[in-house]
Amino acid sequence: MTAAVSTTDTPLNASPARGSIGMSRKFKAYLALTKPRVIELLLVSTLPTMIFAQRGFPSIGLILATLVGGAFAAGSAGVFNCYIDRDIDKLMHRTEKRPLVTGEVTPREALVFAWILGAASIAILWFGANPLSAWLGLGAIVFYVVIYTMILKRRTAQNIVWGGAAGCFPVLIAWAAVTNTVEWPAIVLFMVIFLWTPPHYWPLSMRYGEDYRNAKVPMLGAIAGAKVVSVQVVLYAWAMVACSLLMIPVGGAGWVYTIVAVAAGAWFLYESHALYKRAQGGDVSNKGAMKVFHGSISYLTLLFIALAVDPFIGSAIVGG
Repeated sequence: MTAAVSTTDTPLNASPARGSIGMSRKFKAYLALTKPRVIELLLVSTLPTMIFAQRGFPSIGLILATLVGGAFAAGSAGVFNCYIDRDIDKLMHRTEKRPLVTGEVTPREALVFAWILGAASIAILWFGANPLSAWLGLGAIVFYVVIYTMILKRRTAQNIVWGGAAGCFPVLIAWAAVTNTVEWPAIVLFMVIFLWTPPHYWPLSMRYGEDYRNAKVPMLGAIAGAKVVSVQVVLYAWAMVACSLLMIPVGGAGWVYTIVAVAAGAWFLYESHALYKRAQGGDVSNKGAMKVFHGSISYLTLLFIALAVDPFIGSAIVGG
């Protein structure tokens, strides 16, 4: 297993002496290990899901417990990932500045930090929300660390497809925190993010294909040509948009969500087809791929904002 590495390993790159690193720099290094941009993206789906499940605002205490517990769970998974992948991170330009590569944080420190964050996340979700959300939080950590990082990432080009399921857990956690159960609307939202992950990440792996090849990580965008990847992006984009529309009959979403889901979905499909057209025409530049990557973030953000707004405006219209 890739995790079978001594926690007393020396830093992979030359680095300043541990004592010379100031508290502020050390804090930033620990924060970087949690992959805060990933956490931010995950939290975009959490609060709107809670609002939609409640059909209004849950209590502030429940919101805080779910957001903090979820952020700690994602952070724990991110730190474990950095610990396990520190050998390949030093080979990739995109990750060569991570704290475990530069030596700002030692492997032992990172491992302890990961366990503390994980334990704290489960405790916060258990006592601040309910045991079901805590179990789902634990499931997200295990799925990302074991299934994706340790088993799939270095072995199959489909790694991000199944490993990306860990990023879908926040909607289940959010729904469970409010309702103490997992219902069909939560499963639909889970599938939306599951289907969103490949067209989100594969264009990025096209951009950093050389990095993944150097690290011998078989990411599809790195080992397959742009023509193959663009076809997969289009197929997953269509499946994702179709799944998002299931929230209307299954989840009872109203006209605000419907309009945004249709409009944003049509826009993202257009960008995905534009990437496909360029790729099939022999254009292998990264500009189109990164446009789809950034567009996927905008799409998901708009969709979940609409999910959060929908109960309030829908109720106001009906009540009026």
